[in-house]
Amino acid sequence: MPDFRASKTHQLVTLAILVALDVIFTRFLSVNTPILRIGFGFLPVVVCAILYGPWKAGAAHAIGDVIGAVLFPSGAFFPGFTLSAFLGGVIYGLFFYQKRLTPLRVLAACAVIMLVLNLGLGSLWISMLYGKSYLALVSVRIVKELIAIPIYMVTILFLDKTVIAALRSSHAFQ
Repeated sequence: MPDFRASKTHQLVTLAILVALDVIFTRFLSVNTPILRIGFGFLPVVVCAILYGPWKAGAAHAIGDVIGAVLFPSGAFFPGFTLSAFLGGVIYGLFFYQKRLTPLRVLAACAVIMLVLNLGLGSLWISMLYGKSYLALVSVRIVKELIAIPIYMVTILFLDKTVIAALRSSHAFQ
């Protein structure tokens, strides 16, 4: 599997585009309620994690979260969500960077993201922010997370077979 090393300028531009896509997908192409968000904001993070690894993916996702919260607020800014965004990028990077994306690897990454970060920490942040019962939030949000795991899996595997495969074969990442 090729290492996606490119010039620092190329990496910076690619990361900036992925951050912009993260903000657009999360803020404009998602369904938001006070207790959950359904959308495809994870896709640019996955691409970033595959191309550049855990730390850059984590930083890019956290930066995207802050930019989105500042430019397009949908509630109070809470740093816990930014921490979760950073950890999400890191987790995707640990599972995907310089590794073959098998269904089992993608399932494991999605399960950790959905159950630990989204369900566990996300429910904690909402509980702290809005004073809602943690257990009540988890009981409502668990259905969404369990449904989302196979959807994320299929989407990530499709992304790997199409977009990432095209990037791997292009000269830009050789």
